[in-house]
Amino acid sequence: MLAIRNIDLFYGAAQALRAVNLDAEIGKVTCVLGRNGVGKTSLLRAIIGEHPVARGDIRWEDHDITHLPSYERARHGIAYVPQGREIFPLLSVKENLETGFAGLARRDRNVPDEIFELFPVLADMLKRRGGDLSGGQQQQLAIGRALVTRPRLLVLDEPTEGIQPSIIKDIGRAISYLRDKGGMAILLVEQYFDFAHELADAIAVMDRGEIVAAGNKNDLDADDVRRRLTV
Repeated sequence: MLAIRNIDLFYGAAQALRAVNLDAEIGKVTCVLGRNGVGKTSLLRAIIGEHPVARGDIRWEDHDITHLPSYERARHGIAYVPQGREIFPLLSVKENLETGFAGLARRDRNVPDEIFELFPVLADMLKRRGGDLSGGQQQQLAIGRALVTRPRLLVLDEPTEGIQPSIIKDIGRAISYLRDKGGMAILLVEQYFDFAHELADAIAVMDRGEIVAAGNKNDLDADDVRRRLTV
């Protein structure tokens, strides 16, 4: 599993994370909730290696990855779906998916059929440029690109942001399916409480760079979690 212990993270003199502890287990969805600006994306940047931590440890499947660069973490099975999707607008859908080949052995450089089963629209748009897709279709493409890497840890940063309700449901079904397969840990950052609460096995709530509430979904007071998101 992913085990984060007492990490601090700074941007210059500003401290973004304070002694954060978090676990994410294989076969479960762990949701990190919080308002804007509380440190959720900074936590993900620490996990994927985009920003160094000043203190603490990050371990994944018994490997200390605290100081590994992002590309090495990807080779350890960590995939990231960023907020805003960040697909390549001038590349086709097929070419966007194939950018996930970079960290794979040559024998594994193919797009699994499972991705098109989860998101059939991608199969119909393989030749279309990424920038011509709707926001929801781009989100499905970003998740598909991450799945091409065969991750063991899938990290998603607010996948419902700006997405129409029908595609939110499709993304929710895809996350549930991937969790139920039992071979992947899923770490989901969200502000949309209902979406997160329906999917989550465990929830952590952030405020001002700290985890202020955490536990199994059924052990937390849902109304209290909602209040922490709106205050």
